[in-house]
Amino acid sequence: MPQADWIAAEVARDRLGVRAQTLYAYVSRGRVSVRPDPRDPRRSLYRAADIAALTERKSRSRKIAEVASGAINWGEPVLASEITTVSGGRLFYRGRDAIRLAETETLESVARLLRGGHGAALKRSERPRPPQGPDMRTRAFLALAGRAASDPPARGRAALALAVEAATLLDVLTDAVVGDVGGGPIHGRLAQAWGVGPGGPGADLIRRILVLVADHELNASVFAARVAASTGCSLAAAALAGIATLSGPRHGGATAAVHKFAAEAALLGPREAIAGRLTDDRALPGFGHNLYPDGDPRARALLTRFAPPEDLGRLQDAVKAVTGLDPNVDFALIAACEALKLPTDAPFALFAVARCAGWIAHAIEQGQADTLIRPRARYIGPEPEAI
Repeated sequence: MPQADWIAAEVARDRLGVRAQTLYAYVSRGRVSVRPDPRDPRRSLYRAADIAALTERKSRSRKIAEVASGAINWGEPVLASEITTVSGGRLFYRGRDAIRLAETETLESVARLLRGGHGAALKRSERPRPPQGPDMRTRAFLALAGRAASDPPARGRAALALAVEAATLLDVLTDAVVGDVGGGPIHGRLAQAWGVGPGGPGADLIRRILVLVADHELNASVFAARVAASTGCSLAAAALAGIATLSGPRHGGATAAVHKFAAEAALLGPREAIAGRLTDDRALPGFGHNLYPDGDPRARALLTRFAPPEDLGRLQDAVKAVTGLDPNVDFALIAACEALKLPTDAPFALFAVARCAGWIAHAIEQGQADTLIRPRARYIGPEPEAI
């Protein structure tokens, strides 16, 4: 074999971009051939072809890792779904414009659409009284956890059985939020429990909110629900994974950040509050959205249906004037809840009840795919020891 086919250690390390210990580990695992240097037996030579193969593999792995890493953070789509998409600055549920659906539909009918169903509503199964808890959020978690602990796995179940369970689960979560078992449309039950009345403009605004936030493509809570569902767990367990993820401050808990920003604006004045955040390189919660560079259509659709409280209206105008950013659905939700004088927990409760429809739909779709979501980690820790 020609001498050029064998290279010195320093050349091999340079081509691989590794330390001496890593090169020795490759040799010990049989991935790189080594032989003594005929000119100096104290030194070793390494097969150039093996080094080239490892270099090519590392380069290919880096490219794949970069694509995968980019996909996780608002990047390219990572799994196929027929449920929801954002296209041309609009939100679509199975090809239907969500803004148009919000004009006439209820959460229950949109939930059926998201699941791929149609026709008349299914008869729900009997429901026990909701769990006791100090607030709506606690009761919601307890209700889903209780069902997750007892409901059978979804894998292998008949489609009709899952559809009935899905419809029942929405009612179970609503019962927990309301604090009692009830009937009628979900938006009416919430409106009545919160003192708005089951009919009229207040209840209609709640209906529109529920429809517009029922699903939003592959957001964090949906992805969590799909990961859980890919194991074959019950629909309730998948929804529990969803609501746990929703509770984070970067997801459904973002409404608390909007409240804080609004409080700063009320205390300091809108422009002063905005300037302070921009100076400190802090976000303006409630404004702008990565998927809607021209403005969140859900927020526009809601904000045309009511007059925001005066202080929030001034903040909205000031942010637009200073930054050009439009309000997103988090701001619209806070403004609507304050305009209707709903309880403090209402924004999260509305998000959770509505988004449960999406979690269930995605859980069913993931179950139909019958594949386990199990990505690989790109290890960046210490070099594994040689065996």
